Amino acid sequence: MATTSAYNRHARPRPPRPGLTAPRVVGAVAQLLVGAGALAVIGLWWADTTSVVGLSGWLTNAGRVTGLLAGYACAVLLASMSRLPVLERAVGSDRLARWHALGGRYTISLTLAHVLLITLGYAAGDHAGVVDQAATFIRTYPDMLAATAGFVLLVATGVLSARAVRRRLSYETWHYLHFATYLAVFLAFFHQLSNGADFVTHRPAQAAWYALYTGVAALLVWYRFLTPVRRGLRHRLVVTEVRPEAPGVVSVFMTGRHLEGLGAEPGQFFRWRFLTRGMWWTANPYSLSAPPGPGRLRITVKAVGRHSEALARLRPGTRVWAEGPYGAFTAARRTSPKVLLLGGGVGITPLRALFETLPGEVTLVYRARRPEDVALWRELDAIAARRGATVHYVVDEPAEHSSPLTAGGLAVLVPDIAERDVYLCGPPGMTSAAIPALRRAGVPRRRIHHESFAF
Repeated sequence: MATTSAYNRHARPRPPRPGLTAPRVVGAVAQLLVGAGALAVIGLWWADTTSVVGLSGWLTNAGRVTGLLAGYACAVLLASMSRLPVLERAVGSDRLARWHALGGRYTISLTLAHVLLITLGYAAGDHAGVVDQAATFIRTYPDMLAATAGFVLLVATGVLSARAVRRRLSYETWHYLHFATYLAVFLAFFHQLSNGADFVTHRPAQAAWYALYTGVAALLVWYRFLTPVRRGLRHRLVVTEVRPEAPGVVSVFMTGRHLEGLGAEPGQFFRWRFLTRGMWWTANPYSLSAPPGPGRLRITVKAVGRHSEALARLRPGTRVWAEGPYGAFTAARRTSPKVLLLGGGVGITPLRALFETLPGEVTLVYRARRPEDVALWRELDAIAARRGATVHYVVDEPAEHSSPLTAGGLAVLVPDIAERDVYLCGPPGMTSAAIPALRRAGVPRRRIHHESFAF
């Protein structure tokens, strides 16, 4: 393998797609619906409130509003975790994860505000101490003991989801701790209906609240639990081969039945559950590293944790359950006839599948630490030669083959970079440096399509 290589480009580019792309439309509609729901919740409080008098009244009503919004935010938060296909494929798991993280912060903040404001408001009205008032709530109000437990659990989950804490947790640990959100919301749900002034005597409001939560629960049960089992039984995926690709990097080849029914596209990923000792209990996300073919799928994974390390020891015949496909890192995002694929390390996996299948004029820049860390290079060279595309391998060592990840460095490799869509996938450090470099090189933000490894 040469550390840099290039081929003449002969592919005839397609014209760019005019107007808004489907992912942008779906994302905008989703945000509009969430905003409309929040306004409806505030409207419920407004219609039920004739006047607000005194400090106690203002504090109590502020607590009512934040409580209603916190309850609504819990439902939205769970819906964002449901893996609804239309959102996963159009909006993308990357963007959904950011929405979910932002929604989690709003939910925790609203919940804390609700607890504090309601307690202060009632304490002011009854001329009681804050601690005494909180104790009265827990001891005497219906469903408040369970709600308090849910509140503590929700706050604890929020603390564990903070970036500084999350970095110290494995993906598997964080994933299962996050299920505590379900229990927290369940424990807190009933006190809203038994104590909330906007629900106690309002049957339509109660029915709407039940419908909201029942609908979200149905999405979670169907897409997070029943669908993986149903697809596992139908497709009967098994491992056929595990092949080393680079130091610490392996490809896992799988075969199964009716795989075209999955509807997978290059650039997407699945959450893979390998039914073998020590691995069956968790499903980890890995991208397809080749276009899905009749009866076969492939992933390429670098050993960075216990789960990924164990993949090298998989045996042919191991049963696999695949949840997905997920992600909007696909050809649907392309708006220009020219594309740059910019990858680092094992981030090459979804880009390799796109490199083979994206129409138009495509250039791949693949960054790695050393030449021996470059995975799948034979395939990439063959694809470049076959389709008349360009591929550049950039390594940090030796220095003569290095190129800075700056606007100038990228422009040397891809002079017309400002005219291209950019698909970016790599480790967090690389992507955090690449995005501002691409912006300084003249690439509009809407043309930078990013797939993150962070959880």
